[in-house]
Amino acid sequence: MFVAGIPSPALNVIALGPLKIHFYALAILLGIVVAIKVTDRRLVAMGERAGLVSDIAIVVVPAGIIGGRLYHVLTTPELYFGKGGHLLDALKIWNGGLGIWGAISIGALAAWWSYRRAHPQLNFRNFADAIAPGLFLAQAIGRWGNWFNVELFGKPTTLPWGLEVPRNFRPAEFLNYATFQPTFLYESIWCLLGAWIALKVRGEAGRVFWFYVGFYGIGRLWIETLRVDQSHLLFSLRLNVWTSLFVIVLGGLGWWRTRSRQ
Repeated sequence: MFVAGIPSPALNVIALGPLKIHFYALAILLGIVVAIKVTDRRLVAMGERAGLVSDIAIVVVPAGIIGGRLYHVLTTPELYFGKGGHLLDALKIWNGGLGIWGAISIGALAAWWSYRRAHPQLNFRNFADAIAPGLFLAQAIGRWGNWFNVELFGKPTTLPWGLEVPRNFRPAEFLNYATFQPTFLYESIWCLLGAWIALKVRGEAGRVFWFYVGFYGIGRLWIETLRVDQSHLLFSLRLNVWTSLFVIVLGGLGWWRTRSRQ
């Protein structure tokens, strides 16, 4: 039977008495678990002890979540501050709103600090290379949380894989459109492709990580041009488009510096 589009989920939370389990959170947690498992195997193959990444994750995961939330709150302050804002909503991460750029930045700093404390004599770039494929996989899985929350979709589309969005979730200017670009799916596929390529990248220490930075930035750039959720503009472009461009340049410079020299 031909399906005209991707349906939105009928359920995004399960209540167990007073406890509410949000599928958005489960998607993120599953992504974290997969990233830890993949990174642990890669580190063991490099000669590190098993379980090292789990020790570091105790610091990195909370730091990444805090960084992601801070980026979201600071780039959309009108939702939380001033007239019409709800400050306490800034704590409700289960409703969505984790800026990946903040999560990566603060998480990377936390990883560097934790790794240097555990192994001050070792090259952190090796650890960064080990974790890069896992980061791709974590984001590929975590993006399905946006599907459960019916958020961050793209422009209206008539493509057969368009996301069916209920009327109460549609932006005011698109109320008469039924299907939208499933940007969560595009990013998930892009990250899966990135993980596969990252496993094949060779070069000096740090090259795999810089591939992750640049490749993800490229994907996020074109995906941002499809999205219709609220965003601040700078010179008529979404703020995250500029961030993506900066990240692409940063990744390109890192990639060039870690090329094999023979």
